[in-house]
Amino acid sequence: MIERASSASPELEDAFQRLIPQLSSSSTPMDIEEIEDLLSQQSIELLLYRGEDGDIQGMLTLVIFTIPTGTRAWIEDVVVDDAARGHGAGLQLVDAALELAHNLGVKTVDLTSRPSREAANRLYQRAGFEKRDTNVYRHSKS
Repeated sequence: MIERASSASPELEDAFQRLIPQLSSSSTPMDIEEIEDLLSQQSIELLLYRGEDGDIQGMLTLVIFTIPTGTRAWIEDVVVDDAARGHGAGLQLVDAALELAHNLGVKTVDLTSRPSREAANRLYQRAGFEKRDTNVYRHSKS
């Protein structure tokens, strides 16, 4: 089951503590106050996947913004708990994000994924994403 996170809670904080390390070894999971700040942003939709037991087993961040060429969106930080992978949770999250984005008038939805994340890349292609011929640049604070 997919739901939109509406407020921070101890349950959501616990999910961040468990899921974020599975996504990134260099990122520290947000605490409850940081999650509340995240959810208070009008451009952010945090989608949650709940397993049959009702526990949060995955999440996805949809970032929606308007620029001079239209309303766009990015999918970021897609993560499904190791124990729940391979059962369609990721596809349900991505499909729900695409539906929400299009309902909000988004013209295009983009995402990036490292080539080494083979399962994730297959998932995004199954969801209808097409690989673009583009360069992705990043500037990091020194």
